[in-house]
Amino acid sequence: MTVTRQAPRLPHDFETALASLRRADVRPEVVLEEIPAPKRQAPYAVALSADATTAHGEEATGRFILLHDPAGRQVWQGNFRIVTYLRATLDAQMAADPLMGQVAWTWLTEALDEHRAEHHHAGGTATRVLSENFAALADDPEQVPGNHVEVRASWTPHGTDLTAHLQAWADMVASFAGLPPVVDGVIPLPLPRHR
Repeated sequence: MTVTRQAPRLPHDFETALASLRRADVRPEVVLEEIPAPKRQAPYAVALSADATTAHGEEATGRFILLHDPAGRQVWQGNFRIVTYLRATLDAQMAADPLMGQVAWTWLTEALDEHRAEHHHAGGTATRVLSENFAALADDPEQVPGNHVEVRASWTPHGTDLTAHLQAWADMVASFAGLPPVVDGVIPLPLPRHR
């Protein structure tokens, strides 16, 4: 006789949270894809990547990771933690702005507030990277310096309905890519396609 073992059931709260992430309605310019989740951060985790590109070639990419420990973590002040990473290319003028880090953090907090994604214990960093080319690279027109901003942030959501959290984060990815905000009741025109 062969005995097959069923995979252990996921905790109810984690299943509920996963279902809420599946309900998230994000802009079509933001492409979400499930990726392997970190294995050592928490007993249960799911990870998504996001990419957004405008018609002008501006782009943003990021990771959204949901961690769950049914026993809770004191450092999280809860049993869920959302950890995000976002990287976006910047033009030279924006990259040189000393307030860019503060602006990037404000975009995150405003997106969470706008979507009413209730949370606490938020923290993070914003890093501007300014690149300069020298010698042979400076003479090569194909070698354009790459300026970008990176935001690493985490927060503890209230409850298990995380739809608003993912939608807020996806809107932030779109903002970082330079996409205009979507206004309720207004249907955005499709972006022109390059051939």
